[in-house]
Amino acid sequence: MTAIKLVQLNAMRTPRSRARRPMDAGELWELALKTLGARACSSGELRQKLVQRAARLEDVDTTMARLKEYRYLDDRRFAESFAAARLENQRIGKNRVSQELRRRRVAPALAQTAIEKTYRDVDETALIEEFLRRKYRNASRELLFGDDKQLASAYRRLMRAGFGSGNVIRVLKRFAANPDLLDQFEPPAPAEEE
Repeated sequence: MTAIKLVQLNAMRTPRSRARRPMDAGELWELALKTLGARACSSGELRQKLVQRAARLEDVDTTMARLKEYRYLDDRRFAESFAAARLENQRIGKNRVSQELRRRRVAPALAQTAIEKTYRDVDETALIEEFLRRKYRNASRELLFGDDKQLASAYRRLMRAGFGSGNVIRVLKRFAANPDLLDQFEPPAPAEEE
């Protein structure tokens, strides 16, 4: 195949990107409603999306104020429902939910309040045990963490799932063939702020 035909073939495969024209206040309102209708999002996420498309920044402020006035946008309600959904559906720990809320541009104090409210009556060790049973359901309990690499892998996986290191170590000691190895584990350094 010649080089010219290859370039033509690749040009046909790649979609052409259109330059988006800036939106006025009415179009921003429609975009905001469409975005919120597709999925819930925080004020910070929506503001970022609107700023990228706005012709004038004043229109973004007006649109955001109008959304809050009509109660279409409420970060407290968003954070609470987000945390409750992560607990109910994914059964992950508080630290992971906190990271995800930060990524979604929810104020840290608001996120912390929502997480504490959601996880108030949750026994983290029971949640960790449930997580282990779900993720390692095909392995027998005796062979679950027979070697050090499997144990270290499970520790990292539980930390990524957002569980506290003290509870992770306590639960893994019950399942590990060599529980003394867990005394050497140190919690990972806190993630840098984004």
